[in-house]
Amino acid sequence: MKQSHFFLIAIALIVIALGAALSLESQPTTSTTHAMDTTTANGAQFVRPHSPRVGAEQAKVILVEFLDPACETCRQFHPFVKRIQQRHGDKIMVVIRYAPFHQGSDQMVAILEASRKQGKFGEVLELMFDSQHLWTQHHVAHADRFWPLLENIDIDITRLKQDIQDPAIRQVIEQDLSDAQGLGANKTPTFFVNGQGLPRFGHQELVQLIEAEIAKHYP
Repeated sequence: MKQSHFFLIAIALIVIALGAALSLESQPTTSTTHAMDTTTANGAQFVRPHSPRVGAEQAKVILVEFLDPACETCRQFHPFVKRIQQRHGDKIMVVIRYAPFHQGSDQMVAILEASRKQGKFGEVLELMFDSQHLWTQHHVAHADRFWPLLENIDIDITRLKQDIQDPAIRQVIEQDLSDAQGLGANKTPTFFVNGQGLPRFGHQELVQLIEAEIAKHYP
């Protein structure tokens, strides 16, 4: 009776072990998707439906940048971020969030958002950074000095001035500022790679974190 009892216990343990193994095999691996689930409450703080994006939507690495058009460091990092995106192609998507901390910079963001309605977001952002020294003074943004510069690109300024009045633009700015606060992004630029902040701020630190995520998700 004892041998039969032990035999039945052994069979039961084998069945349990096989069931556990099959269960593990059926679980999805994290390497098939990016580490930041933007459908969750926490993930949504990083990427909102309104957020401007550059790159493939299916990219497994998401670089989120909270920026201020009047921020000098943002201007300095801008070509660097562009090169990163170009180097890695469809493996990375860059998401831009607004953190207009400088006085008057919310008006610059409003111009940016209004320019999106004409498909001119990229051109206007480039113009802002290239001419930043002309419309900022003592860390204060002067939107009135920027408007004449828009004549240098192909954009309907009359329509732009109408679109800038859209209340939805103020909602975008308020949402981004709220998310920045929730994520601890209290200065610009602030970067997150698949939901991870930089261990220390710097060009090399940003490259290392991005390359680590790319290596993880594109072995």
